[in-house]
Amino acid sequence: MTPQPIAELEKCLSRLPGFGRRSAARAALALVREPVRLLQPLADALRAAAADVRCCSRCGAFTTVGSDPCALCADETRDGRVVCVVEEPADILSIEASGAFRGRYHALGGKLAPARHSGPGRLRLAELQDRVVREGFSEVLLALSTDMDGDATAGYIAELLSGSGARVTRLAFGLPADSGIAYSDPLTLKRAINGRQSVS
Repeated sequence: MTPQPIAELEKCLSRLPGFGRRSAARAALALVREPVRLLQPLADALRAAAADVRCCSRCGAFTTVGSDPCALCADETRDGRVVCVVEEPADILSIEASGAFRGRYHALGGKLAPARHSGPGRLRLAELQDRVVREGFSEVLLALSTDMDGDATAGYIAELLSGSGARVTRLAFGLPADSGIAYSDPLTLKRAINGRQSVS
């Protein structure tokens, strides 16, 4: 019989992305087996994150209590003409890691998903509309999921901003790097063909 504190730890870990029941159980046992090396540092890091990490009041990116607006919003060297709209703050970290974008960001806090009761009122859409007008963006780049909910969100934003004067664009669709045709699904192939570019 698993002691209650370990069972509770397993339950908490199993809620994390990438953790199933068995991987959560293995992680919990590893943590309690090495409390000094693993468990205590993790507990300290969780406490610090809970106390200090916030979302930027302007763009929604991760920041700390004493840094609002975040470093990205405060950086005057970034291109203030274009804003990249993402679903979650973690998406900003991924795009920044690519080094391909130097504009502003706006995290919605999710996407439209009627099946999960996530409608327009639960997203930071009013804030986006306000920023587009107030900050005078000429382009709104949508970096959203390519699933049905992402497509619905993109369509909703395009309609919402239709009278703003900003051009609404979306990330190009295509084949993943280092991937072959045989491993691609039909929708990805269709989008790659429709979005083909000249070779020069």
